[in-house]
Amino acid sequence: MTRALFHAARGRGRTSPNPMVGAVVVSPEGVVLGQGFHARAGEPHAEIYALDEAGEGAQGATLYCTLEPCSHIGRTGPCVVRIVEAGIARVVAAVEDPNPLVRGRGFAYLKGHGVDVEVGLGSATATCLNQPFFTLTRERRPFVVLKAATSLDGYIAESPGRRTALTSDAANRHAQRVRAEVDAIGVGSGTVLADDPLLTPRGPFRARPLTRVIFDRRLRTPPDARVLSTRDAGPVIIVTTAAGAARAHLRSRLEAAGAEIEIASDGTFRAALTCLGQRVIGSLLLEGGAGLHRAAWDEGLADFVRLYVTPHVIGSGGVRFLDGRPFSSADLFEPRIEPLGSDVLIEGYVHGPR
Repeated sequence: MTRALFHAARGRGRTSPNPMVGAVVVSPEGVVLGQGFHARAGEPHAEIYALDEAGEGAQGATLYCTLEPCSHIGRTGPCVVRIVEAGIARVVAAVEDPNPLVRGRGFAYLKGHGVDVEVGLGSATATCLNQPFFTLTRERRPFVVLKAATSLDGYIAESPGRRTALTSDAANRHAQRVRAEVDAIGVGSGTVLADDPLLTPRGPFRARPLTRVIFDRRLRTPPDARVLSTRDAGPVIIVTTAAGAARAHLRSRLEAAGAEIEIASDGTFRAALTCLGQRVIGSLLLEGGAGLHRAAWDEGLADFVRLYVTPHVIGSGGVRFLDGRPFSSADLFEPRIEPLGSDVLIEGYVHGPR
């Protein structure tokens, strides 16, 4: 299962909206006969690659997979049929697939055709690996990664609306690698007005277009914002409210500039995320500003926190991370700490696997 999880992670940043899945076929004597991973949506699933590599050796073997094998016809055929046809005697799966089209049905099909099924080995790791997929499937919203750079004394800017560069080159390179893996980047309209960012992935290769999301209740985004000139990198979505959309002259100018307008059912952050879930956006890197971070935190919609802590000291008068709300990295689930040049990365899940 450890090997299957390793292979699953090889699809990071490429499989959305599908999950990352790895599979390994092992003979009764413990010899690895085949292995594979799901590389991208629309291509064969991990089980198929592993079975193809194992060939006739799959007869009587055990298949380890990180997610319940699918039992329906989507862009590819059902994996459970191939598993039975290959003569697999036993399937060990980490977790059940929450997709209503699959949930429990894959296991039922296998058991009904004489295959022994065991579920739960490596479940915590497998669940964390696919939190975006599970969150989108179960809650109909993206998995939210709250990202911020802070000073040593816990500030994110010297004053409201003022761009404050804090991170080192090493931290900036890491942040770009992260951008290459998520479905979308999100910022508030205040960040657009203050920084006029491009919001594009730079450096690491990205296999899919990157969606940029601007949360803008009042449609304050300028039609000449730089991000609207980069639509070759991916779509730009502005999520607003009914009141914002009613400002027809602003909306028409933004749409003429290439923005796609989504209207949330109300002014909450959850309503805005629901719009993105309907677009099958599974992961959202929330880069700021402070008001957007507070909204996600207060509504319990921050799933993962990634902080770049720098050696700078800003002092009183600055903008505090989460406006001083109670937060401790010690409370994060599976926290990870990594030095990045002069900075330190601290990240972890806000909740345990779910």
